[in-house]
Amino acid sequence: MSLRLGSRGSPLALAQSRQVAAMLAGHMGAEISEFPIETFVTSGDRIQGRLQDAGGKGLFTKELDEALLAGRIDAAIHSMKDLPTRMPAGIVLACVPAREDQRDAFIAIRAKSLMELPIRATVGTASLRRQAQTLHLRPDLKVEMLRGRVETRLAKIESGDFDATYLALAGLKRLGLERHAASLVDSEQMPPAPGQGALAITARADDDKTLALLLPLNIAQHAITTMAERAFLEALDGSCRTPIAAQAVISDGQMFFLGEVLTPDGRRCWRRREAVPLGSDGMATARALGLRLGAEIKAEAGPLYQAHFGDKGW
Repeated sequence: MSLRLGSRGSPLALAQSRQVAAMLAGHMGAEISEFPIETFVTSGDRIQGRLQDAGGKGLFTKELDEALLAGRIDAAIHSMKDLPTRMPAGIVLACVPAREDQRDAFIAIRAKSLMELPIRATVGTASLRRQAQTLHLRPDLKVEMLRGRVETRLAKIESGDFDATYLALAGLKRLGLERHAASLVDSEQMPPAPGQGALAITARADDDKTLALLLPLNIAQHAITTMAERAFLEALDGSCRTPIAAQAVISDGQMFFLGEVLTPDGRRCWRRREAVPLGSDGMATARALGLRLGAEIKAEAGPLYQAHFGDKGW
């Protein structure tokens, strides 16, 4: 049986979608041509310069959701960190395939790490999380807007327009560009975005055939860790306007979770760290943990955050 897949049209999105098509072909013993990929330009692609003002979440999935509900495609492939915490009616997260490395890569020509950059060096990023984390660790640095595709941002570093930037290691690896990483960012210092490195495949809730075909691609431990991270984000009403980081890792039957929220200027940082046994229902445990820790931070930081940022806060 063939499946019609939907994807954004960027080189990274297409690389990820082709990876999923190859997984499906291998699992089903079919030709990869049985899984054609239709590309879409999303609202997020159209308004790249105004993502933080628009809120961000859902802007990279809206057109694919509409295509799913209209029956134009059978499944949509997203970067997990682009997926809203609340799915549209009629659409479900069908599976979480194998997750890549969650860490950020530090990209620079004249420094191996953030701490090696000279005073007043310029770090380019469009991520409010990376901006806040950078300023928290190095308030002496300048952070300026750098957006665009992976290749565009790498070119800006090569040309000397910026001294450094960050890119998700997972994206670099999927594009075969990991050689550009000067180093890997320590997740203890700078935890990644919730869901970073993971893919999300969505489908119609009532499409039992497609859901059954996608289920074998699901990796339970990656579904559990992303559940915890997304629940943390959900509890904080996270959007592109709020610097939020989270990383969950499973080892020896336990899930280790680290999450943080920062003010955009990096001056304040609220963290929670916890390890819990997964028990018989890992998904429920993961969701409960993420929601609880997110609620704790929101209760602690909310009044101060609101006082500083008004309606730009939670």
